[in-house]
Amino acid sequence: MLSKPFSYLFSISYFGARFKGWAKQPEQPTVEGKLERVLRFVLEERPFSLIGSSRTDSGVSCRKGYVQLFMEEEIDFEALLETINTHLGGDIRLEGVQPIARDFNLIQSVRQKTYRYFFASPLDFHSFASSFVSAVPFSNSLDQMQNLGGLFVGVHNFKAFCQAAPTKSSYERKVEAVRVFVSNDLNSPFAPAQVGVVEVVGQGFLHHQVRKMVYAIWNWNAEQIQERLENPDGEFTPVPTAPAYGLVLWDTVLETKN
Repeated sequence: MLSKPFSYLFSISYFGARFKGWAKQPEQPTVEGKLERVLRFVLEERPFSLIGSSRTDSGVSCRKGYVQLFMEEEIDFEALLETINTHLGGDIRLEGVQPIARDFNLIQSVRQKTYRYFFASPLDFHSFASSFVSAVPFSNSLDQMQNLGGLFVGVHNFKAFCQAAPTKSSYERKVEAVRVFVSNDLNSPFAPAQVGVVEVVGQGFLHHQVRKMVYAIWNWNAEQIQERLENPDGEFTPVPTAPAYGLVLWDTVLETKN
């Protein structure tokens, strides 16, 4: 990327149910893979490199994320944005673009991420709603969920609430806020009568961390959560992972110096 002196920052949204996650994989539809193919076509094979602000899992959608593109020459992307979006076909959309300093580091500039998990009872659930809402059984009330969510706020070792990996050196993360509420964002005749939302805010999260936290908030009690936060290496029953389709990267906040 050092050979590409021009840099551009795009905001991006995408419908995750169509993709096997963000990162490119052989013979699999991914957000990064489709974006690269479309850009290569529109830019007529001009060399470029790109990085994303988040590497979402298979099935996870994004309402607001960012992509940084590096080019060897200056390009008027404002004029090309409509063409790029037409070829992206609607399941990925670049919402805006601006030139950015070449030394801007997208990954290190992420200051806050907000995830929202949309869920509803499987009873009277229309299959058309499954694109954005997860139909799941849960045992706790919304008030109980809110109280349990508060246990995760602060700095903790989340090893028991993520997909652990032998190469991971630290499982400590800071959760800034957890809210549980009824959503008014889904205006559709197929939407369930009541859609709940678990909102989790922090600078960054471990693999499957949000989805495991959400499952615990739905179904566990305070003791089960606290004992795993206080003793993350304990021999406990693994925390199940909530399905991917209800999860949306709702917002990404950057610190930019332009």
